[in-house]
Parts: sequence; structure tokens; C-alpha cells
Amino acid sequence: MNAALRAKAMLLDPWAEWTKIEQESGDAAYLLSRFVAILALVPAVFGFIGACLIGVVVPGVGVVRASLFDGIFGAAFGYAMTCATVLVLGLLINALAPLFGGRRDFDSALKLAVYSYTPVWLAGIFLLLPGLRFLGLTAFYAAYVLWTGLPQLTKSPEQNSPTYAAVIVVAACALIAVAAAAQRALCGAI
Repeated sequence: MNAALRAKAMLLDPWAEWTKIEQESGDAAYLLSRFVAILALVPAVFGFIGACLIGVVVPGVGVVRASLFDGIFGAAFGYAMTCATVLVLGLLINALAPLFGGRRDFDSALKLAVYSYTPVWLAGIFLLLPGLRFLGLTAFYAAYVLWTGLPQLTKSPEQNSPTYAAVIVVAACALIAVAAAAQRALCGAI
């Protein structure tokens, strides 16, 4: 699997891509090493460059940049937390499947968590420039991608997909907020 082609397909035509993904293995080691490890680098690298090399203009102070140590540690911590977030979301999707009429299958739930997280990772490009960070809201396209994949991978009824997706998105937002707060507490405002 080519991570760039899969990411492109998830953005442009998730319906068709979920059909292909459904037939593939959901091996956690494979997904983490071939897709997550690559795409999780996007917010880590662009966040590091934005925080340490470009910096933020603070009125009356000038350009403020994070220290190299804080930037590297923050990028590594953020990278690890995004990998952990995807695993937790996979567990959550799997655990909640019966409540929404779906079947429990961790491999399918992990595939759903991993591939629907693609827009979130790609929105990490906007961490490069502080003025573009608001464009990170494009990551909410992940909610649509998740919604399209739920019926195929969890076999839940389509009428339950909006509610199921909303619960997962709220949980994902909470996990991201906790990870960001922990990163700020450990590394400063990056």
C-alpha cells in the first residue's frame, strides 16, 4: 500500500476506498508501520518547523520561537500521542459497535480509525504558519470520512451512522484536546 495514494483516495472518494479497505488485512503492526507512522509525521514536522524556525509574531515583542529542545520534544510527544489516539479510537469504535447495531471486529475498527484520521494528519500542514492554523478546521472532514466507512466496516445500519460517527468524533476531539494540553504543559506553547 502506498500511503500517499491511500491518503489521496481517502480525501477524494472515501466511499470507493472503504470498499477496497474492507477487503484488506487490519493487522495493527502493518497499519501502524505503513500508514500511521508516515502520516503522523505531517503535523509533527510542520508543527516543529512552524514553532521553532518560523515562530509567531507577538505584538510589542516581535517574533517568538520555541527552543529547539522544546520543539523536538513537542514534536516527538505529539507524534506518539497521535499514534496512541488512533489506537484508542480503534478500541472505542470496536467497543461501541454493538450499541449502534454493528459487529465487534477490532481489525475493522482499527482500519476505520486509522484511515478516517487521514484528514486530521494532513491538516497538520497548516501548523507551518501561525496565520494558517485556523485552516486546521479542515480536519473535521474526517467526520465525513468516518461516517462513510462505519456501515461498511462495522456493519452497522446506515441510519445509525450519523450518531455513531458523532460519538466517535466527540471522543476524538476530547483525546486531541487532552494530548494538546499535555503537550503544552510539558513543552510550553508550541
